[in-house]
Amino acid sequence: MDKNQTIGMVMIFVMLFVYLTFFSPEPPPPDTAKQITTEKTDSVSQSQSKTDTSALASVQNDSLLKEKMGFFALGMKGTDESVSIENQDIKITFGSYGAKIKEVLLKNYVTFQKKPLVLIDEKSSKISAKIQTSVGEIALNKLHYSVKKISDTEVAFIISTDAQNTVEQRFSLGETGFVVGYKLNMVGAPQALLKSDKLAFDWTDEVKKLEKDMAVSRQSTTINYYMPQDEQFETLSETATELEEATAETPVRFVSLKHKFFNTSIITDGTFASTKVISNPMVAADVVKQLSTSLEIPIADLGDKGKNIRFYFGPNEYKICEAVTPNFQRNVYLGWGFFTQVNKYLIMPLFSVLEKVTVNYGIVILLLVLVVKLVLLPLQYKSYVGMAKMKVLQPQVNDIRAKYTDPQDMNAQQEIMKFYGKAGVSPLSGCIPLVLQMPVFLSLFNFFPNAIQLRQKTFLWADDLSSYDSVWDFGFSIPFYGDHLSMFTLLFTLSQLAYTYYNNQITVSMQPQMKVISYVMPVMFIFFLNSFASGLTYYYFVSNMITIAQQNLIKRFVDDDKLLAAIAEKQKQNENKKPSSFQQRLQDAMKTQQESAKNKTEEKKSVKDRLKDKNKKDDDKG
Repeated sequence: MDKNQTIGMVMIFVMLFVYLTFFSPEPPPPDTAKQITTEKTDSVSQSQSKTDTSALASVQNDSLLKEKMGFFALGMKGTDESVSIENQDIKITFGSYGAKIKEVLLKNYVTFQKKPLVLIDEKSSKISAKIQTSVGEIALNKLHYSVKKISDTEVAFIISTDAQNTVEQRFSLGETGFVVGYKLNMVGAPQALLKSDKLAFDWTDEVKKLEKDMAVSRQSTTINYYMPQDEQFETLSETATELEEATAETPVRFVSLKHKFFNTSIITDGTFASTKVISNPMVAADVVKQLSTSLEIPIADLGDKGKNIRFYFGPNEYKICEAVTPNFQRNVYLGWGFFTQVNKYLIMPLFSVLEKVTVNYGIVILLLVLVVKLVLLPLQYKSYVGMAKMKVLQPQVNDIRAKYTDPQDMNAQQEIMKFYGKAGVSPLSGCIPLVLQMPVFLSLFNFFPNAIQLRQKTFLWADDLSSYDSVWDFGFSIPFYGDHLSMFTLLFTLSQLAYTYYNNQITVSMQPQMKVISYVMPVMFIFFLNSFASGLTYYYFVSNMITIAQQNLIKRFVDDDKLLAAIAEKQKQNENKKPSSFQQRLQDAMKTQQESAKNKTEEKKSVKDRLKDKNKKDDDKG
């Protein structure tokens, strides 16, 4: 290559470089839209493929589910929606999943911590309702329902394809009260699938702590049930410390999971079959007891034309419970036998009247004491006069005893009884009036701890008249006493000691050792009643103080000299009078007892003599 060719090639390369560097057009941008579209198409294609696969699987699952569960497969999908019904007394919240009761709020009550009183909630209460169908066992409480809010007091939970194929659970409240109506209607396809005419119902409630004293709450919580065939009201032991269960022997009208002041119950105007109940106190420290029941309900009884199946979520208040169904008021414990009648026909009506006088229940109890003491005043007067007669006759009785070597000799006792008969005095005259007052005393012992009217009512230092009052919490527990000092119990004990001392001054016939023993019982009260309702110990304290005041007042109107003169006149009148039938029976009983004691003594002496003779013969042979 010559010189000119070389220069020419170099210049061509320089021009080409300059051109490519400064004048060359930019390369066309990549076709991003096409790329994005392609990517999107691929993504959509993949997504569609997945959706189609999922839809296909869903269709296949639905098909299998429908084949397995039939009509009830409609309730296997959904979300849980909450809905409430309420009246002025109660608010109930339901969940659409299972048509279950999520929460029961009693509007007019609070817990001991002053929080809204939720009687049951999802955690504490579990209800199961199962039916047997041709496609297997169906748990109605595990199906999803659509919600139909009919009104503020009525709601329905529905699964349906149309009006002719429906399962409906409906709950309703009255304008007031604590009774919840329940209906279960099955029409068309679900009805056709039924294989059994009974619904298996199970209910477990872990009773929440609503009161201050857990120990007392446990001792007042149990399961009650009523069997109308034999008119038997049965209850599991309230004080059992281990699991307890029972099976009703005959059909049941209602089952109540009873707390201290409230209860949750299922009730029918027909009967429940195969009823079992369980009470378990050993659950958790913050659970009062676990109460469970299982029973069978005829499905026909659950419909619109059935047996009025209903629930009760409310207080153990006698008048309210009495209106629910016959014998339902027996959930309010008023004592056994005769004491129930005293509370029902005397104490409760009187208490209801006094409640209208004042809203202060401390004053109500004070008025109750005054009225009861006024009614019993004639008995109190008779008791005091009887003891006063015994007192003025005591010197003459001592003279009779002095005639005998042994003051307890039966002959001495008979002569004393004859003396009392002529004097027109009965040794029991001072005791009988007191015994007649005991029914009222013991009836109140059952009334106050169970009176919901006193629940959380305050008076003086007591913050709850239905529970113990505490002026000093020790921070530790003293065996047989407790962890607090109840002032009303202490005052009652002191007043009882004072009353015992005052009474012993009148009762001169009492042996010295018996007088000492009479002071032991009041001291026992301080241990026994320390954790009892403060309303009860307050009543007993006021009652004792009024009794002492009454006796001091009566004493002013009873003159010993006049009594002696009256007795002397009576003795003259009865000088030749035969003893009364009661006195005769008493004398005959004493005579029989004397003869029996004499025979026993002679028999012992005879046995002793025979043994002595036998031992002597043995000694002679030896």
